[in-house]
Amino acid sequence: MQDKFQVGAIASVHGIKGEVKVFPTTDEPAKFKKLKSVILKTEKEEREIALQSVRFFKNMVIVKFQGVESPEDAQKYRGATLWIAREQAVPLRENEYYRADLIGLSVVTEDGEELGILTDVLETGANDVYEVTLSDKRTALFPAIRDCIREVDVEKGYIKVHVMEGLLS
Repeated sequence: MQDKFQVGAIASVHGIKGEVKVFPTTDEPAKFKKLKSVILKTEKEEREIALQSVRFFKNMVIVKFQGVESPEDAQKYRGATLWIAREQAVPLRENEYYRADLIGLSVVTEDGEELGILTDVLETGANDVYEVTLSDKRTALFPAIRDCIREVDVEKGYIKVHVMEGLLS
């Protein structure tokens, strides 16, 4: 299981006060308002940094980090990713899972046949769809519905599926 989750990526500098535009990679960008700090990862470093202010503009989050006072200071963080500790993440309800915990799980049939590895979770609106890279390198899509997803065990590292007609063709 992941101990950190990515919540955003810094796209560019914003304005003259050292703010940055963050592309949110979380389902709930409003959560940025509740955060006091994030883990900032660049190619050269990983460190915790305090948030001074957060506001929203279109599909972006405008963030001001404490101690970053100019566009030049902010520029060095362009392309960096923002992470939070698992404890800061939105609590899960029953039968909900963090996407980061699902990716990489083994996918098996109800009969125990190994199909492949879950490689992505796609959001479609009605329900999520699990993208599975099969053992023969083909890709299969499984709707995340009870008729198809029979069991998820993050601790043991597998997802048990019912292969509905047409899903593997």
